[in-house]
Amino acid sequence: MENTRLEEVKDILIKENPTFKELVNQHQSYEKRLTELADLSYPSEEELQEETALKRKKLVIKDEMYNMMNEYCNSH
Repeated sequence: MENTRLEEVKDILIKENPTFKELVNQHQSYEKRLTELADLSYPSEEELQEETALKRKKLVIKDEMYNMMNEYCNSH
């Protein structure tokens, strides 16, 4: 799927699907926290572990979002 189409589908799902919208919000929240962690000069061990966990969670959410987008495209 081309990027333009993906963005269109994403916009539609954000408006029409509360679950998808929540996934997008969570993904953005994780991204914000990862940016904060990346800006730390000397992260603690706990912060490094949090960073790793957030990256994994973010990838899981991204996969869920793409699955929902593909399902939408296949049904429309």
